[in-house]
Amino acid sequence: MERVISVGIGYLFGIFQTAYIYGKMNGIDIREHGSGNAGTTNALRVLGKKAGVIVLLGDVAKTVLAVVAVRLLFGRQDADWLPLLGMYAAAGAVLGHNFPIQLGFKGGKGIACTAGLILTLGPVVTALEASTFLLTVLLTRYVSLGSVLVVIELVAVLAVLGQNGYYGMSQGHLMEFYAISAVLACMAIYRHRANIVRLVKGTESKIFQKKPE
Repeated sequence: MERVISVGIGYLFGIFQTAYIYGKMNGIDIREHGSGNAGTTNALRVLGKKAGVIVLLGDVAKTVLAVVAVRLLFGRQDADWLPLLGMYAAAGAVLGHNFPIQLGFKGGKGIACTAGLILTLGPVVTALEASTFLLTVLLTRYVSLGSVLVVIELVAVLAVLGQNGYYGMSQGHLMEFYAISAVLACMAIYRHRANIVRLVKGTESKIFQKKPE
């Protein structure tokens, strides 16, 4: 039951669509412009740097708040597997962001929400994941490439840390913990499938670079 409640809490936070709301405040439906994605990168490209920052912070925050809410709710009676419940809450937030019921299940790709999850997993995970993303984007200017590499790395990092006692959970709970992170990674990769094809073809858009006329 705690798992279901955690996913539900996460989903309710996740359906707060920052890019869509900000777009409407500026007279547009962000899903009808640019890539059609209701997320940070599209908001940045369509509405500018201020919009990109606001959407990023909003989408990161909703996952963090979902995890915090679950920790407050279950922190006393379920302390021994609280990181797993936090993972369920984050998964719910990503699902809410990607498939918001009030917007016909047409949302974003969940990377900023995943960044919120990363922030809740401890300073080691945050430092490693942030370094990978920033270095990739700085060197290639491909946000999509950085996003895909980060979610793949996350699964490996959690497995290494978990097996070394970083999260203090039983082996059964750890296996579940890893499985959810793998599902989130697969979902993110699937949501980026068109980007991956363009990366292979060399036609993917770079950040801060206009497409040729």
